[in-house]
Amino acid sequence: MDAVRVALLREVLAGTEWLGQTRRFAGALRASAVAHGGGLLLVGTPEYEPWHLAAHLVDEAAWSGTPELTPTLVRHDARASDPAHLAVGLGRLAAARRGETLLVVSPWESPGSIESEGGGGPGAPLLERVHDARRAGATVLTLGAGEGELRAMAHETLAVPEGSELDLDTVQHLVSAAAGENAVPSGRRRRRFRDRLSRLAESLTAPPPARW
Repeated sequence: MDAVRVALLREVLAGTEWLGQTRRFAGALRASAVAHGGGLLLVGTPEYEPWHLAAHLVDEAAWSGTPELTPTLVRHDARASDPAHLAVGLGRLAAARRGETLLVVSPWESPGSIESEGGGGPGAPLLERVHDARRAGATVLTLGAGEGELRAMAHETLAVPEGSELDLDTVQHLVSAAAGENAVPSGRRRRRFRDRLSRLAESLTAPPPARW
């Protein structure tokens, strides 16, 4: 989702609680990561890996000049043979320390899903590692989980319950965009937003490539 679509979505959501909630959560994420010089860990569940959020945070970190927002994607099935940026496994959460930020993205938690790794929730191994990271001093944020043990461990949470007006993927777009925008002074933010709109306009008006 590009900057124009995010702006249009915000217009549609004007007057709802979603704009304030996503900006509040993005502010907490930014404040924690920037204050400690980075150390942002991003993890999903065995069934849901937040690939798109990782990519958007990387983009926002570059566009806003805030490298602290660049996440380390922690994966459940990471292998040593994977590329370096995809080879970080759950063991990284066990090594989390004070000053690091852990963002956990989990779809809505149904009752009983904690014990069953196939039930749609985060699963016991992840919960244990999140608990260890918090106990070691990491700041824990959760996105998506509406209830349960995962949310109870979080310092900040943004719930996206089942049946919400917005789905989890859309909320992630709003959060990542807000995190990047809030990272710079308002004047600079406007310039960067205009630059992104200008680049998008150029790509839309460019002539089609020649066909051979």
